[in-house]
Amino acid sequence: MTVRETIIGEIQSVAANQGKTLAPLTDGLPLLESGLDSLCIAIIVAVLDDKLGIDPFSGATEAPFPVTLSDFIALYEAKSV
Repeated sequence: MTVRETIIGEIQSVAANQGKTLAPLTDGLPLLESGLDSLCIAIIVAVLDDKLGIDPFSGATEAPFPVTLSDFIALYEAKSV
């Protein structure tokens, strides 16, 4: 499973568990319009840290806040290489 597939799967899983209705998950989708709230994003980041061993928001350098779904995925893909 790719990083992208893992992230999409976790977004869908967390949304379902939290009773959220997701917008279609396209690369240009603004995260603020995805149907997820800040708690959902925090859960996704925690789960992805466990599954992928990556937390792009911790470390010596400050990660830019992702605006779109593709920005969010790119943060993880950049740290996975």
